Amino acid sequence: MYLTYYGANSWLMEFDHLRVLVDPWLVGSLVFANMNWLFKGDRQQPVESIPENIDCILLSQGLEDHAHRPTLKQLDRQIPVIASPNGAKVAQEIGYTQVTALAPGETTTFRDSLEVRALTGAPVGIQPENGYWLKHRPSSTTIYYEPHGFPPSDLDQLGTVDVAISPIVSLKLPVVGAIIQGDKTAIDIAKTLKPQVFLPTAAGGDIEYQGLLNEILSQVGGGEQLRAKFLKENLATQLIEPQVQTAFEVPLAIRAAT
Repeated sequence: MYLTYYGANSWLMEFDHLRVLVDPWLVGSLVFANMNWLFKGDRQQPVESIPENIDCILLSQGLEDHAHRPTLKQLDRQIPVIASPNGAKVAQEIGYTQVTALAPGETTTFRDSLEVRALTGAPVGIQPENGYWLKHRPSSTTIYYEPHGFPPSDLDQLGTVDVAISPIVSLKLPVVGAIIQGDKTAIDIAKTLKPQVFLPTAAGGDIEYQGLLNEILSQVGGGEQLRAKFLKENLATQLIEPQVQTAFEVPLAIRAAT
């Protein structure tokens, strides 16, 4: 299994010949509701090339940092999309023709190869957005992905996974509180799912942020703090902070049958 991290929440997952693009923001700026003054993100180094031969797009939310309209408009609209209900609406509005909406608790299988189970994720708006449990059936590789640090209440029902992708820092706003709570929940995710590899998302990458929200955001946590927690809890999980825009093979061992 190979992964490429593009910063923020954007990932390319490669399982043998299956390529899945997750929450892609690959072109232009990141702006919410066209309000540059409120929040704007720009890459210090533009993405060199948009990934080709994408088999599936996976969207966890309908917000701009997950369903980035300028990026989705650059991609082939014949690519199948699996998304939260809000993410599915964005894809359909743009013109994607094969869109599967999954609410938390629902499951689909893509090409008899990738099992996708939607989990309850971040409480954004009226309807919670998605996290995902993925299983690549040919290799039996399993992945937990949730980009805001809001694991479902029944997380322990998933069993162990090979890879967990979730925030390791918390981002907080005055009065509102944590909009990303990785500093609080990453260790619990690791203790419960016992992943071989833990990969941070949401706050990483070579991205410069500006705007009113960025000025009042506070950040807590990080890699050193989480590694110390792993050591204290005697966890064998390896925390990897990947280099942006560089594909790497995830170091996974074959688990013994249980």
